[in-house]
Amino acid sequence: MTDSTSLTSRGATPARFAIGTVLAVRGSVLDLGFPADALPEIGEAVEIDWDGPERLVAEVQGHHGPEMARAVAMRETAGLRRGTPVRRTGAPITVPVGEAVLGRLLDVLGEPKDAGAALPDDVERWPIHRLPPPLSAQQGKHELLETGIKVIDLLAPMARGGKAAMFGGAGVGKTVLVTELIRTTVDTYTGLSVFAGIGERTREGHEMLLDMRQYGVLDRTVLVYGQMAEPPGARWRVGLTAMTIAEYFRDTMHRDVLLLMDNVFRFVQAGSEISGLLGRLPSRVGYQPTLATEVAELEERVASVAGATVTAIQAVYVPADDFTDPAVTALFGHLDSSIVLSRGMAAEGMYPAVDPLDSTSTLLDPAIVGQEHYDTAEAVREAIAHYRSLQDVIALLGLEELGPADRRIVTRARRLQRFLTQPFKVTEAFTGKPGRTVTRAATVAGCRAILAGEADDWSESSLYMVGDLDEARAKEATDTATAAA
Repeated sequence: MTDSTSLTSRGATPARFAIGTVLAVRGSVLDLGFPADALPEIGEAVEIDWDGPERLVAEVQGHHGPEMARAVAMRETAGLRRGTPVRRTGAPITVPVGEAVLGRLLDVLGEPKDAGAALPDDVERWPIHRLPPPLSAQQGKHELLETGIKVIDLLAPMARGGKAAMFGGAGVGKTVLVTELIRTTVDTYTGLSVFAGIGERTREGHEMLLDMRQYGVLDRTVLVYGQMAEPPGARWRVGLTAMTIAEYFRDTMHRDVLLLMDNVFRFVQAGSEISGLLGRLPSRVGYQPTLATEVAELEERVASVAGATVTAIQAVYVPADDFTDPAVTALFGHLDSSIVLSRGMAAEGMYPAVDPLDSTSTLLDPAIVGQEHYDTAEAVREAIAHYRSLQDVIALLGLEELGPADRRIVTRARRLQRFLTQPFKVTEAFTGKPGRTVTRAATVAGCRAILAGEADDWSESSLYMVGDLDEARAKEATDTATAAA
């Protein structure tokens, strides 16, 4: 479905605003009765004329007989009764777009939830279901997006107009990493930003709104939330709402857009809930049989066209740290950069806990990042991989039992791991350490120096939680002077 005309151009005009009734309520799934000649179409939005606290909109998902449609509600249905009137709209769910939504916090239907003024009555609205730009219109140019985070810029560089995701289990630092990326990229980003909070906690949404105000970027940011306490329909469609707003800025205003989504797994989880309520047979590990299609409908809309880009940065929860989970593997195939967070590194205090061996990027190519960057990244990975292969030996026999060559590699790999840690500005209040942003050139230069042996005699602590190598060098000099005194 590309736009609202697809629902109104097939001879259904006389029945567009037909009135039906609620036949059954199964949580967020409603059975609706309509006259046989006025059954709403698949994907059409219907409005329930009830006496509830908020406007209740549902999206039709199936036809179950000549006079019955099954729909998914976008809001809580507590208090809804059978026999309540239902009105067709003749169009999909539409949401407000354009400059009027900048600086606002919206819900899945595009209604303000920030206690601010109502949106203008004449605000333009777009349907949330749209096709991605045709391949002939998409731009294949690769331009690096520097984040200022050493381990990402070195080993999993991100593309302007690309898709990147942070994968990790509970408590390994996904949200902190995404929040720091928001701060570092939005602060230096000249375009607009759209943040989709999919299944987020209310506290996190409130903190995000306050952070955006504190950073002074709220006036060019849109926050769209389908919170954890909301019904699955809201969490299922809120990503499409945010995507539609981003597409308007790209296609109509020709502005670059940074689309941030936390957490995409909640989108898949909501789809699984909806699928069960609709009566579909589950697929692998209990997920919905339409998993691949639903993920593609969201991810493939992230694209760049001539003169404007949409850059997506996403957080993805990995259930039980199982990276073979169908939801996780379905997302991997759509990404340019996959940033994997390791629970083992988090337990060792290596923050950000980005695994240097599992994290990948299609941009780590000599033709894009340059030969020096590529060679350095490969050498860093090789050293850390060699160190990990020797960890069992070291644990059993000790470092002293290794040969000189292996000891040298282990020494440098441990220092590289510590150099790739970094204090964040968003955690200053908790750690007491001032945040650091490091250029890609400084990161590459620092890693090359460590690989060349410059830091072999340094204390490992001198390289832990610092910015560039100059800061580590100064820290080592200070520590040495203090020890001598």
